[in-house]
Amino acid sequence: MSSGTTQTPSIRVHTTFIPPSDVSLPALAVQTTQLVDSYMLWVGTTEQPPEEVHKAPSLGFLSKDWACAMPARDSNANIPPAATSLLRSSSSDVALSMAQRLARRFKKQIFLSIDVPPSFLSMGQGAKLIFAVEKAVVDTLKAMEHQTPT
Repeated sequence: MSSGTTQTPSIRVHTTFIPPSDVSLPALAVQTTQLVDSYMLWVGTTEQPPEEVHKAPSLGFLSKDWACAMPARDSNANIPPAATSLLRSSSSDVALSMAQRLARRFKKQIFLSIDVPPSFLSMGQGAKLIFAVEKAVVDTLKAMEHQTPT
């Protein structure tokens, strides 16, 4: 029997409001569930004010564009992370490639759901909005990686 203390794995859920990076784009909400060696993320547009951003995920859709990616076991940068779409609509397919990039960068399993209106993707704002989504997720995960467990 060990006399040292053991730390119980914990699940942390955090929702972040991301103000629009451009006047033509909507605000974003990022809900991150931190598990053991993995993250489950929902990212969607929101009309909720910052102080009520925790309500945004319940108003969105988890399965609009949902993917899972696993980082490669060895550190060979030439091996792409294994990934699969879990659910997706015909209007969006960006979660798969983004989940792969995040799994490679953070070396953790990533479950990623992206919930953006198809109108933004088809009206010339798609690339800008998807860039804002990925930047928001990367910034959120970087902040979580640097937090010390409580």
